[in-house]
Amino acid sequence: MKKILGLVAIMTIATTAFTYAQRKTDAALNQVLTAYYDVKNALATDKKDLATEKVKVLSAKVNAVDHKDLPADQHKIFMEQVAIIKSKAALLAGSNDIKIQRKAFEGISNAMIKTLKGLKFNSQTVYVQHCPMAKASWLNEKENIENPYFGSMMFDCGDVSETIKSN
Repeated sequence: MKKILGLVAIMTIATTAFTYAQRKTDAALNQVLTAYYDVKNALATDKKDLATEKVKVLSAKVNAVDHKDLPADQHKIFMEQVAIIKSKAALLAGSNDIKIQRKAFEGISNAMIKTLKGLKFNSQTVYVQHCPMAKASWLNEKENIENPYFGSMMFDCGDVSETIKSN
């Protein structure tokens, strides 16, 4: 009986530790998502200098994610997509041309969409939006379209292609 109780106690502690680690990772990933929205909002309002500033915050948030406790399949997705996010974020941060920034943001968005769908960490509803003119998608915290690829030229061009409910 003592062995059974000891085994149950060990399993409970291990499950609790894993759940805590997962919540901590999810919280860090939600901070990445919030930083991503800041970059999207800057580009949607044609603020290239702010986009440069905000993409540096995004990179820092990505680097702060403690990903070692992710299950193997999720860890693989995370590592692949983070490499793309970091590369495109560096490109965006290094440019003063909003067209180049927007093209880099497209790569960031594709990687963020794959990360969100693969890891399912969002604590709030996320809208995947698509601009047929740019042939590109992005994530938005609001259902209303705020097009980061054309900004004020076509601020509300696009549609919601998918709604990802909170987890």
